[in-house]
Amino acid sequence: MAHSEEVIIEAGHGAKNYWRDLWKNRELLLILSRRDLSVRYKQTVVGAGWAVIRPFATMLVMVFVFDKVAKFKGDEGIPYPLMVLAGITIWNFFSTTFTQISHSILLNSNLVTKTYFPRLIMPLSSVVVGFVDFIISIVLYVLIAIWYQHFPSWQLLLFPAFVLLTLAASLAFGLFFAVMNVRFRDIAQLIPFIVQIGFYACPIAYSSSMVEANQGAWWYDLYYLNPMVSIIDGFKWCLLGDGAFFKVSSLYSTIGFTVAVLGISIYYFRKEENSFVDYI
Repeated sequence: MAHSEEVIIEAGHGAKNYWRDLWKNRELLLILSRRDLSVRYKQTVVGAGWAVIRPFATMLVMVFVFDKVAKFKGDEGIPYPLMVLAGITIWNFFSTTFTQISHSILLNSNLVTKTYFPRLIMPLSSVVVGFVDFIISIVLYVLIAIWYQHFPSWQLLLFPAFVLLTLAASLAFGLFFAVMNVRFRDIAQLIPFIVQIGFYACPIAYSSSMVEANQGAWWYDLYYLNPMVSIIDGFKWCLLGDGAFFKVSSLYSTIGFTVAVLGISIYYFRKEENSFVDYI
């Protein structure tokens, strides 16, 4: 005889068992992740090939504009296109994941209003889309690195650490904006603007070594307050080797800041998730 699982409804029950409920609903996490992937490239001719076309086309345009026209130079001994592509790859991972997380609650509004489950499942499922695009983009990077005959060194061992740090940063900021996006729909207009500004504020088309030449400038300290600066520099350092500029000391504050913001965002998300249905 089959045994049904007993459901207990009591005050505070959801809060006390939230993380256990999150684990119990892991199948829903997988279902939402598969759905997000299929929807992203549904009815497209190229499909997942866009994960290659976008960074490659962006790299070509940036190399022409910044290298050929503006005469920007990368770090010595490193092919400029390869430096740019490494920066684009990790930035796209952050920006895609951040954007998906920020919109995750509204995109799943029909689920929010109909049934109970830990709402954190929705932003977590959004991570998969950015990660799959990232893996495909890495394959593109490897092929172009082979073309230039530029191979990584021991720094590649730290590659997973910077990927996890990027994921933590996207969750830290994405969870906060996911809540704000539910309450204030203007946030949906702000997110693409933030991503666009961030693209140029980060060391993608240029090396942070150019910034080091301006240590006396008023904006020097502000530049390193951007947590993505040291993450992108560190990621490029992992792929490009010692020739890539990387200010290790800037990473310490980035880790501390990211962990702190992630903790605050999770707390804020948990505090506000019961009110989502009131705003949707």
